[in-house]
Amino acid sequence: MFRLRKRRRPGRIYAIDRQQVRLKHSENLIYRKKTGNLYFWQISLTVLKSTICLLFLLLFKLASTAQTSSCTSTLAHKQVPILCYHQIRNWKAKDRQIDKDYIIPPVAFHAQMKMLADSGYHTILPDELYDYLVTGKTLPSKPIMITFDDTNEDQYAVGRPELAKYHFKAVYFIVTGHMGTHKWYMDQQQIKQLSDEGNVIGCHTLSHGNFKNLKGAAWETEISLPKKQLEEITGKPINYFAFPYGYWNAKGLPELYKRGFKAAFQLDQPHDLKYPIMTIRRIVACGYWNPETLDHHIKHDFGHPIK
Repeated sequence: MFRLRKRRRPGRIYAIDRQQVRLKHSENLIYRKKTGNLYFWQISLTVLKSTICLLFLLLFKLASTAQTSSCTSTLAHKQVPILCYHQIRNWKAKDRQIDKDYIIPPVAFHAQMKMLADSGYHTILPDELYDYLVTGKTLPSKPIMITFDDTNEDQYAVGRPELAKYHFKAVYFIVTGHMGTHKWYMDQQQIKQLSDEGNVIGCHTLSHGNFKNLKGAAWETEISLPKKQLEEITGKPINYFAFPYGYWNAKGLPELYKRGFKAAFQLDQPHDLKYPIMTIRRIVACGYWNPETLDHHIKHDFGHPIK
């Protein structure tokens, strides 16, 4: 027997209706919660992005300000006399006048070192110079730096004992491709001995190529790998670089920073105003200068604020 379904009276709320209302209400709450959370996270993400951008801008400004302040501080300090030597040997008949700028006879070298000692000069090393230029740290009276370029063996055989006589220390900028390749050049053992005796070893590239021409993979070959090799030889960080021929360009200077150099040395060109610490001036102590001429250049080519 079939049962007749009761007709639903209009206006009356049945249990099934209440259940559907509750379900619909719950769905609305869930939807509102989801959309609310999504809106909250969208706003939070926008705020976070804005905050990160502001922080980057602030850090960039602080870095730029610090660099400008450091450059200004470096430029304000008086220059310290820095001498550059290459070969220490007697002149040969084939040597041209221009060659004699870079070749100093042993007798002349002895006389120049004696003049420095008798005049009360004190040799300093790159770390001392760096601290002076960057932080204003005090230097000894009458400071001077003696540097040697190109790895010539006579720097070890003739220069080293002469410096030791006056308790002078020096900086030796090494062309790693020259090491031990000929009797004219120092070998790794001699370079390590110079370092162990308190002198500083610096990088002078692999092949003594023009710094202005470096690009691409040459930065690794000519700068990074020689730096690493010298660190392995000496067991010490190699923080200083000298430009072959004194040639440099501004666009290449950041590459030296990237490779961990603290400072770099040129010859007698004006400093780079943005990176003065990477273009520190030196003068070549010419082979035909007598002690009085060298003393004149020390006093007149240095001693004023960096230009």
